[in-house]
Amino acid sequence: MRYVAIAGFTVALVLFVVVEWAARREGSRIPTFGDVCAYVMRYEVGPVPVGRIALFGFWWWIGWHFFAR
Repeated sequence: MRYVAIAGFTVALVLFVVVEWAARREGSRIPTFGDVCAYVMRYEVGPVPVGRIALFGFWWWIGWHFFAR
């Protein structure tokens, strides 16, 4: 089961690299990872920076599940 999880994360990482590479090609209409993060970070509801809170929560979840052992 461990090897299936490792293979799944490896496939996800490879897909991420391929999409990022495709986004950086000349004339591409695919947004880069940085563009997507910038768009999410700008999202606000009134004075509350909902996008920043969501991104912080996402990184907290990643850290809790993968790095807090």
